[in-house]
Amino acid sequence: MPKYKLVMFDSDGTLADTLPWMESALQKLMAQHGIPPFSVQDALALRKLSTAAMLRRMQIPMWKVPGMVAGMRRVMAENIHRFVLFDGIAEVLKGLAAGGITLGIVSSNSRANVEHILGPGTAALVRHYACGASVFAKAGKLRAVLKAAKVAPRDAIYIGDEVRDAEAAHKAGVAFGGVGWGVHSLDVLRDHSPAELFSQPSELSQLMS
Repeated sequence: MPKYKLVMFDSDGTLADTLPWMESALQKLMAQHGIPPFSVQDALALRKLSTAAMLRRMQIPMWKVPGMVAGMRRVMAENIHRFVLFDGIAEVLKGLAAGGITLGIVSSNSRANVEHILGPGTAALVRHYACGASVFAKAGKLRAVLKAAKVAPRDAIYIGDEVRDAEAAHKAGVAFGGVGWGVHSLDVLRDHSPAELFSQPSELSQLMS
């Protein structure tokens, strides 16, 4: 019997390989908002910081975050053809769904963007979408999926690549699973009480056991 009845995923950096493009797009948005650019070395250093610390390091005021996130969604929609899932993700999702696990996606990205990247066949495997979450408001979206799926928090896990994903999971009372191929390194995520850690996408199939 699977350990979890409901497995919820973040999208960008967890299921979809969007981060290199997003870093470039973010640089352009920052320039439009009069914010100094960050270097390649800074980008590597940022992977070791929490989301709030990352924003401070990049000198992005909190009041500008909602507008910049909305801008990123729009630009991503215009470049949606550029993005693909990480290798093995589609197969993992298919295996989890076939094993009786209910799948959900909770993302700051729009549902249209998320479904386009997944593709019709894979998108159809996901029973619950809660997209368009603000940067620090994923916990409410997680609770909404729990309610819609009629699953108790103890029987659910949220898989993500950022510290804010871990924080949202803890606030919603669900387990957190950290992946090491996104924004934050496994060493950083390990400090935020993950129930599971995954170093490569194929390891997500372990959620079946």
